[in-house]
Amino acid sequence: MALLWAVTCLALASTVSGCGVPLISPSVQYSERIINGQNAVSGSWPWQVSLQTRSGSHFCGGSLINENWVVTAAHCEFSPYSHVIVLGEYNLNSQTESVQVKTVSKAVTHPNWNSYTLNNDITLLKLSSPAQLGSRVSPVCLAAANLVLSNSLQCVTTGWGRTSTTSNALASRLQQVSLPLISQSQCQQYWGTRITSSMLCAGGAGASSCQGDSGGPLVYQNGNAWTLIGIVSWGSSNCNVRTPAVYTRVSHFRNWIDQIVAQG
Repeated sequence: MALLWAVTCLALASTVSGCGVPLISPSVQYSERIINGQNAVSGSWPWQVSLQTRSGSHFCGGSLINENWVVTAAHCEFSPYSHVIVLGEYNLNSQTESVQVKTVSKAVTHPNWNSYTLNNDITLLKLSSPAQLGSRVSPVCLAAANLVLSNSLQCVTTGWGRTSTTSNALASRLQQVSLPLISQSQCQQYWGTRITSSMLCAGGAGASSCQGDSGGPLVYQNGNAWTLIGIVSWGSSNCNVRTPAVYTRVSHFRNWIDQIVAQG
């Protein structure tokens, strides 16, 4: 059975102002992958968050979408009682980084989340207090509900997941990888009817995310702004770089996200 994890890809820029523009420019080498991949530039993905136990162990990623809300995967099973969100993180082993540790006042999982089929794999987390936005912490743009993505669009994924297929150790520094989107029909050749309209696929061309990246972003860049189009959901249990990864399709849930955020 496929195991769960996360990735990030580039998307069409949202019209929302003040999102998706890092003050520290990312430097992406498109031949790299998270398995044996490339360290990100510290602060260059300011929407990337780490979901951690209260003792400080990272278990999933997520994306800041405004100063009050984070989006992640439902399969991460975030508990406001047991877990926290860390913003501005780069090196998980650093004791000196200026990070923001936030508790969560509300976790809203999509009502149609199915843990067996992994369909509708999305949860919204409301921070107990607003994030302090700055050079290392800022939101990503959200894909519009009517967004149409072209096949082979080059994307980027980030996370602290495993960097080796022979070790369960997580990356200490935030990793990044580029990978192409593939069509639903191509993805179904790998995964069959498990692929639904609420999912999108990327990778299979020598790049992959791995366990520990789950819930993290898949983004696309238009101009200088980055848009969240996917949430790392599931894929090959051995992080096979020739098998496409599956992401929650953010555009499919944009109206639901807006509704939950508006309710506060």
